[in-house]
Amino acid sequence: MTATPDHLAATADAYDGIAVLYEELVRDSLDALPLDRAVLAAFADSVQSPGAGPVAELGCGPGYLTAHLRDLGVDVFGVDLSPVMVRLARTAYPGLRFELASMDALDLPDGELGGVVSWYSLIHLPPREVPAYLAEFHRITAPGGHLLLGFFESEGGPAAPFDHKVVTAYRWPIDRLAGLAHAAGFTEVGRMLREPQEGERFRRGHLLMRKE
Repeated sequence: MTATPDHLAATADAYDGIAVLYEELVRDSLDALPLDRAVLAAFADSVQSPGAGPVAELGCGPGYLTAHLRDLGVDVFGVDLSPVMVRLARTAYPGLRFELASMDALDLPDGELGGVVSWYSLIHLPPREVPAYLAEFHRITAPGGHLLLGFFESEGGPAAPFDHKVVTAYRWPIDRLAGLAHAAGFTEVGRMLREPQEGERFRRGHLLMRKE
């Protein structure tokens, strides 16, 4: 069995350590984010065509976003690297499926999913590793399926590290991340940038992509 890379172990350990507090902070966070909810609603509409496969939220944390998508009518399950986060999600949402796994090595057949959501989960990856993760997202998504990325936006230049409250994260120029997703085989459907609200430091980026 291949050893877990150091940065994955560090990320899992960091989120394990603050999981209970984090769950309390984010549980109702979407209530105050109408633009974010609009993006999620657009994604939900896109992945509910007849015959579409299930959707995976990769890096689901305590499961609140997975549950939100379920409430929008999406057949969805969550995956996370943190054992404590997965345990909290299973407790809070017993009717949903949550799995412990790394999102770059998923035990799923090619083209299994109707959609993939990575909501502020790619942010913790060293930038050089992001293309491999996007390639895995492409592998598991069916033709015509959709990918939704949520991230902290950086205005131009390379991906920039910052002092995330849990563990080191990176801000991405939206054009740069869209370009990497395109290189992985996704076509852009739309994008949304919003300014930081009170208590937030950075602009938020959202990309809706489609696998042709």
